[in-house]
Parts: sequence; C-alpha cells; structure tokens
Amino acid sequence: QVQLVESGGGLVQTGGSLRLSCVASGRTFSASYLGWFRQAPGMEREFVAAITRTGYNTYYADSVKGRFTISRDNAGNTVSLQMNSLKPEDTAVYYCAAATRGGSVSLRWSRTYDSWGQGTQVTVSS
Repeated sequence: QVQLVESGGGLVQTGGSLRLSCVASGRTFSASYLGWFRQAPGMEREFVAAITRTGYNTYYADSVKGRFTISRDNAGNTVSLQMNSLKPEDTAVYYCAAATRGGSVSLRWSRTYDSWGQGTQVTVSS
C-alpha cells in the first residue's frame, strides 16, 4: 500500500481557487494510478479526477471539468489538484487515493483504489 497525506484545504469564496497536494510514501509512487475523490455531508463519496502513472492521461467528473486540473510529480511523490472557479457545491472533504491498476472507467470507482489519505476539508462560501 501507499501512505497518503493531503494538504491545502481551507475556506474560500465563490470563484476563488485552492490547490490541494497529496504526498505519498511506501509503494513506488510512479507505479501508482492516483485519484481525487470528495464527500459532502450526507452524501456518498464521489469521483473528482484521476491520473495515470505517467500523467499522460487524466480523467475528470463532468462537474469539475474545465475548472479543476490534476497533476503529478513522480520525482517528488506528489499529486496535486488545482481547483479554480470554485462553487459552494464543491464544498466537501477531499481525499487522494492510489491504485495499482486502472483504466478510463475503473479509475472513476472508489473500489479501484487500495490506499486513501485522511482527507482535507474544502469549504466554499457563497
């Protein structure tokens, strides 16, 4: 497994930006597929974005496409989520996750991932 620690959450106004980071240790980072999920109060955890091992392919939920960007730095064992044009409905706890395998469909499923961070709170005020 991979140990994951998120940071960068906080309170921001509608239209603002935040950048989440997730540092990994353990299993070779470059061999992992990485994803970001979020969970709002009373809601199920939902897919936000994912990136393949080389970073060549990225996938996004329709709700964040064009506003969020996922990236990775294999040398620094870090995956990031740049969030722009934030909306109140983006308010949630954001989790990064790692998987040993995945594709364009399965990387959207939480069950694909075997390692999870503790989460970081993002609150967008209206």
